[in-house]
Amino acid sequence: MPLDSLGYFGVRTRSLDDWSDFGSTFLGLQLVDRSRKSLTFRMDDRRQRIVVHEDAVNSGERAAFMGWEVAGAAALDELAAALEAGGVRVQRAPRATADERRVQDLIAFEDPAGNALEAFHGAETASEPFQPGRAISGFRTGPLGMGHVVLNVASVQSLLPFYRDTLGFHLSDFTLRPFKAYFFHVNPRHHSFAMVETGKNTIHHLMMELYMLDDVGQAYDLALGEEGRIATTLGRHTNDLMTSFYANTPSGFFVEYGWGGRSIDPATWTPIEMSSGPSLWGHDRHWLSPEGRAQVRDLRLRAAADGQREPVQVVEGNYTLAPGTCPWWDAARKSGWSPK
Repeated sequence: MPLDSLGYFGVRTRSLDDWSDFGSTFLGLQLVDRSRKSLTFRMDDRRQRIVVHEDAVNSGERAAFMGWEVAGAAALDELAAALEAGGVRVQRAPRATADERRVQDLIAFEDPAGNALEAFHGAETASEPFQPGRAISGFRTGPLGMGHVVLNVASVQSLLPFYRDTLGFHLSDFTLRPFKAYFFHVNPRHHSFAMVETGKNTIHHLMMELYMLDDVGQAYDLALGEEGRIATTLGRHTNDLMTSFYANTPSGFFVEYGWGGRSIDPATWTPIEMSSGPSLWGHDRHWLSPEGRAQVRDLRLRAAADGQREPVQVVEGNYTLAPGTCPWWDAARKSGWSPK
């Protein structure tokens, strides 16, 4: 696979102050840099994962950029050649842009819907341990990348050849009702990218996975205390088996905050159609029409009546967070820090 993982994400906002509070106090990210027009956040040992730009005109419409990591310089050149062979215009980013992204080198291009994509190698790691904005166990990243991103699209079929054939994303599964959605993997994370056919071309959500379920529950309590913060209630997905809820961001798209995502073997995985709907339970989607919400609810109740159950997905040692599972947590415990 030419792409290894989702490496970083660029956000537009009308208010840096709103994102500063949302990113650190609610999500638990570490705010590392702030200028007059931008913010940068850490979520692990990388120097930055999320970059927020102030933009009064285009706030929330699309991601400022989505950064996909490759193994090295040769892989980046191979990807650039494949894109150009497929008729995609590729730009080698200037040194100043690579420095802003904290990477050694990157290329920039667009998908057929005009979404800004980047591919890079050589991400900078930080010299200091990750310090979360609130007490959390940490984010599950590493070789799996920072999470996954999902796009609203006008037509899945118009973008499918680009993402599957040109970029080399591999289909994990898909659903055709109550809405059409296709999910793709580039590593053992069940999906790092997905498209939902909603008639729009915008960002649907960015997913962040936590090491501990209590991190998600405590964030849900925070969200319940803010009017309009919850976009989708707590629930569990049928495909990646994630327990999560969705929060409205200051930019208008959602962040999925979850735990217990499924890992797959990309070499042997066979995609299927999900006929039982997107969630085993919960996940009442406030963004759907009343008719759509009723249809999703019927699918959930049918799954319950059929006795559909799935095993809980945990990383090894998650019950006690064994040493070596999360480097930041190990260092915090060694120093005597406790979330209690």
